[in-house]
This record gives sequence, structure tokens and C-alpha cells, in this order.
Amino acid sequence: MNRKVYPDLNEVLYTEVLANGLTVFILPKRDFHKTYGLFSTNYGSIDNEFAHSGEGRKKVPDGIAHFLEHKMFEKKEGDIFQEFGRLGASANAFTSFTKTSYLFSATDHIKENVLTLLDFVQSPYFTPETVEKEKGIIAQEIQMYQDDPDWRLFFGLLQNLYPKHPLHIDIAGTVDSIEKITADDLYECYQTFYHPSNMILFIVGNVKPQETMRWVKENQASKTFAATRKINRYFPQETVADMIHYSSETMPVSRPKATLGIKGLQENLPEGNKEQLRFRTAVSLLLQLLLGNTSENYLRLYQEGIIDDSFGFDFSLDRSFYFADFSSDTGRPEEFLQEVEHILLNYANEKEVNKENLERLKKRMLGKYFQSLNSLEYIANQFTQELFGKYTLFDLPEIIRSIRLQDCLDAGQKLLQKEAIAKFCLKPKKEV
Repeated sequence: MNRKVYPDLNEVLYTEVLANGLTVFILPKRDFHKTYGLFSTNYGSIDNEFAHSGEGRKKVPDGIAHFLEHKMFEKKEGDIFQEFGRLGASANAFTSFTKTSYLFSATDHIKENVLTLLDFVQSPYFTPETVEKEKGIIAQEIQMYQDDPDWRLFFGLLQNLYPKHPLHIDIAGTVDSIEKITADDLYECYQTFYHPSNMILFIVGNVKPQETMRWVKENQASKTFAATRKINRYFPQETVADMIHYSSETMPVSRPKATLGIKGLQENLPEGNKEQLRFRTAVSLLLQLLLGNTSENYLRLYQEGIIDDSFGFDFSLDRSFYFADFSSDTGRPEEFLQEVEHILLNYANEKEVNKENLERLKKRMLGKYFQSLNSLEYIANQFTQELFGKYTLFDLPEIIRSIRLQDCLDAGQKLLQKEAIAKFCLKPKKEV
């Protein structure tokens, strides 16, 4: 078991890759009563076309990763939530574009809860009857999200940025796509992506690392897994020319909603895990300089009524894609889109993009980071979602401190390209 000390954070992280390929991380937090366990597979909603090396491609219906997450909790003997409840734990799961994660939190019966987490995720049970029953439940969930204006706004933008890539498809799929899912499809996806070599177990809380690792190793040694095989994932070839630069929809909303996105071009993404983590950090700082809630641009747009308290932005960087998005409720959607585009494309000439402001924002980012480490949920979720090779959540302070103004300017040059901008608006449905 490897032991890495982070003296500035007063943290010690224990890591081991087991014989079956499972990577285990244990972070002891003796001052906490709660323990949080998260079992995550590198498999999400975009992974709908794949093959093992030497085999033919398999294309599965959209939404199957999320469907599989739902079905994992149902076993022949009953609902696994009841078992966690009996052990005094709360359990949950979530599916993102690139990950599916199962988790529990508890203050007691930690060994039993860790083993229950491992066992239920590693023992799939699907039948044609239970799959059919689940379709109606998930169809209702899909329709509920389709009625959410902010959800529609976000996926409307993704449709424009990535018209071919499965990123633009709702994580839960569509009502039509989930109707095509079979028990055999679920088993095929499970056997492909739920192999231990494609998974991470992260345990954080009041645990003893050696003892906890022994529980996990004994549990895994008692099971038989197929040999590790390389997974090939396939995505459509897409260029800037494929993008839809503007579209709009109507919906029963009281005010228009507008969003602007910038698609990251793969050829501009730095190579190497550390450089990509530095790039992500530099972009985040640059966007804060330009449009953060302490910037002059933000205050001006707010005072002019072009944005309101709903304004926000984000930068996402994951395997096979990266993009920035900016959105707000606004009575002047066209002006909002024009203003945000102008600010972004003229980043190098913005007077607020200077060393003094950058150092202030770095201190603010570090402050939020250290505050977040008081949350076990934050640590586990961020750690498993944002692994950059050997660089982890705990390497971020060093990365943040290392960013210079030129790094932000270079990151802006790579990301903020006019031809990579797309816009989407939701407008109120007019009364008939």
C-alpha cells in the first residue's frame, strides 16, 4: 500500500492497485464521526459505442448507463437500499457524462457497509420483467427533466456545440431510446465497464487504513473476474463546421433564458495530465477575472439589467470534450449574448486581467478549496470525478499557486475562439 503525505493539508492518502485491477484510495479523517464510501466506474452516458480489442463494435441505446445505475440496486432478494438502512447508512448513486458512482455514508457498521457496497455493485441481477418495469419509471424522470427550463437550456446549448457527439443527449436518454434497452444490453455494458480494472473505490472518514484495505482485499480475493481487456470507445468525428451557432426554442417561462458556449478544440488541449490540470485552473481563473461576481464587467451588466442573480458560468474538461458555458435569465437575450461574446473575445485587452487581480482571485480560490475539505462528500466526489493521472484533488493548491498571468492569457488563446462559439435561447411561449 502506497502512502502519500500532503503536509500542507495535513492529509495522508493511502493507495493500492489490487490484483484484479481495482484502484483503492483510503483517506483517514480521525476527527470525523462519519465515513463516506464511493465506488465509481469510468463509464458514463457518452459511452454508447464500444468494443473490446479484437472484437466488433457494439452500439447500445442512449441512456443505458443511467438505466444500469438504477437497476443495480434491485436484487433477487430485494432492494439494496433496505440493507443499507438496516446498517444505519444512507446510500445513493449518480451518472454523469463519463462516470457512474455508487456511495454510502454512515457513522457505524463501516466494515459491513463497505462490503455491502462492493458486493451489490459486483453482483448484477437483471431480468426482462424488471427491465420492462423500470422503463416507465425512467420515462417519467426524463419527462420531468424536459419540463425543467434550466435543463433544457443546458442541453439546447450542448446540441449546438456537439450536434454529433453523444454529449448533447440527455444523460437519461430519451423515452424512445430506453424502450429499446434489454436485459442482455445491460449485462453487456456491465461486463464491459464494471470490471475492477475500470473502477475506483474511495473511502474517507474515521477508518484505519491498513484494516480497511484488508477488508477490501479479502472481499475481492474471494471473487472471480474475467481477465482485464482494453476497452475501445468510439465517438463521431466532429469539427467546428458541424456546430450550430445559434438556435432557440419556446417554453412556458416568465423571462427569456440565454446561454453562450465555447467548444474546446481537441488540437488546442495541452498534452499531459499536469498540464491539463494547470490549463483547467488557468481557464477558471481567467473567466473569474472577466465575468466573476467581483469583476467590473459583472457589475456593469447587472446594473444595466442585462443579467440578474441567475447569471453563472462553468468550465468542464473531461475525456473527449471540454467547453465553457455562460447563462442568465434576461429580458435582453440578444444584448446578453453580444456582451458576453465581446468580453470573452477581447480578454487580452480587458484591464481587469492583471497580476494584482489574479493574485487576489488565487487566494480566494485557495480559501474556497480549503473550506471544501471539511466536507467528506466533496472530497470523495471531486476526487473520483477529477483524476488527472497521478495528480489528484490534493495537488490543486500547488497548481493554483503556480498559475501566472501569462498562463491565463495562453489558456484564453487556446479556448476563446470566435468560430467555436454557439448560442441558445429559451423564449416565453406567447399566449394564443
